[in-house]
Amino acid sequence: MSFSPTSRGRRAVAWLALALAAVAAAAWWWIAGRPVELPDAPSARIACVSYAPFREPGETPLDLHAFVSPARIDADLRTLSRRFDCVRTYSQGQGLSAVPAIAARYRMKVLMGIWLGSDPKANAAQVALGIATARQHPDVLRGVIVGNEALLRGDLSSAQIAGYLAEVRAALPASIPVSYADVWEFWLRHPELAKSVDFVTIHILPYWEDQPVPPERAIQHVEDVYARVRQAFPGKPVMIGETGWPSEGRSRRGASASVVNEARYLREFLRYAASVDMPYNVIETFDQPWKRVQEGTVGGYWGIYDAQARPKFAMQGPVVEVPRWWLGWLAGAAGAALFVLVGLRRRRWQRVRGWLALGVAGFASGAALAWQGRQMIYACRDAWEWTLSLAACLVALLTALRLAIWLAGRLAGAPYKRAPAGRLRFMWLFVLALYGLLMVFDGRYRDFPLGLFGLPCVGYALVAWLDERMRAPSREALFLAAWLPVLAAVVVALELGENPVTWVWLLLNLLIAAPVIAAWRRTHFARADAGTMLDDSR
Repeated sequence: MSFSPTSRGRRAVAWLALALAAVAAAAWWWIAGRPVELPDAPSARIACVSYAPFREPGETPLDLHAFVSPARIDADLRTLSRRFDCVRTYSQGQGLSAVPAIAARYRMKVLMGIWLGSDPKANAAQVALGIATARQHPDVLRGVIVGNEALLRGDLSSAQIAGYLAEVRAALPASIPVSYADVWEFWLRHPELAKSVDFVTIHILPYWEDQPVPPERAIQHVEDVYARVRQAFPGKPVMIGETGWPSEGRSRRGASASVVNEARYLREFLRYAASVDMPYNVIETFDQPWKRVQEGTVGGYWGIYDAQARPKFAMQGPVVEVPRWWLGWLAGAAGAALFVLVGLRRRRWQRVRGWLALGVAGFASGAALAWQGRQMIYACRDAWEWTLSLAACLVALLTALRLAIWLAGRLAGAPYKRAPAGRLRFMWLFVLALYGLLMVFDGRYRDFPLGLFGLPCVGYALVAWLDERMRAPSREALFLAAWLPVLAAVVVALELGENPVTWVWLLLNLLIAAPVIAAWRRTHFARADAGTMLDDSR
């Protein structure tokens, strides 16, 4: 079959698209591996940091039978004492009542937490245990925080919290200050609580704000909020009880979760805190895998250390997002080799163009799946999620391989062969539509699996571009294709267009949906024209 000038033009565009996909994949890995210059922190020491030891696989404080041994707490605090002057705990029991005694060995202070929820019996047990622990170690305590974000969760009213505060305040010596901690907006909504505390403890987390704040404006936001709260409670000390930034997970508008942004935020915050001599506590010591159940990927990665107690970054010098960035290029090379090896069966591809097309498509696919694999390392919580994710990646790889074989033949000038579409494309349309619905109605904690969906979306778009045969899609495929851009556009709108990832998500949806809609239009009008000609002949 000979190619028309139009076909040659289409092939040129296809070559350009393949090259851009491979370059974009390689560039992402390369850029992620470049050192980023950041302002240094005034010191590697931090005044106080949230401490929760529940970082082993399967551990969670939500398990009432969970227990952390004194030996583990001792090992943690011995390490933490080298960088932190104080730790903040959130509850009693489960082994945490041993923290004050162990902290004293390493000359650390403790902001001791008493957890309050909706269960009165559990609250009473927490209060009793907290009072007993505080009485035993009054010299170690920087303060006792009775309740954490109970207003935010809707577990208790301000009057109920005030009652617990009064109970604890009456049972402890005056030398131990008592407070309640919540997001700063809830303190402004319930100023009456200030009468029940010795100091006001607010949480300022720019990433989690209802209007997320990007890292370049985050410290100014903290300054503004802190000044606003101090003005609202004159004469009452105000402490920032939680502040920090996540290192992994989805972006929220312009607030991107990354190691570089976490390092930037903490360094800049420590510089600000030192300049105003402000009491503060950073969240948190270690990454908490259990939080991913409640808050998605991002919830598990607020630690200064990872779950294996390794520091994520230094407080001075440049920071690298992906130190082993070259693994992405290696995965791309492996993908290129795989695609070429499979193409050995196609003797008509002895032309360089066919092998080159396979190699470029394979590199782009391998590098993209490596990005998806990196995301899976942080996101997958159990064997089921790993199994599902790996199966999806395998299907994506097989899909890309099948599409690349057709594309290579077309670009190498082989005789025309029917383009792959049908049920496999319908499956990807269905999965994309389903995930799009989840992103619209329940997307707060969901990641964007761009590496996974990039393979079928780009692949089917290129196939449709080079397929000059008109075949009508099924009504079901057309229905799904019509909804994909709508759902993706809603995701963009929900983030006010400020999240670059949502625009990439919209582009991928358009790439796979537009050819389906275009094929329907072409066949629909062709049939209409044929009907008109038939009527005219009569």
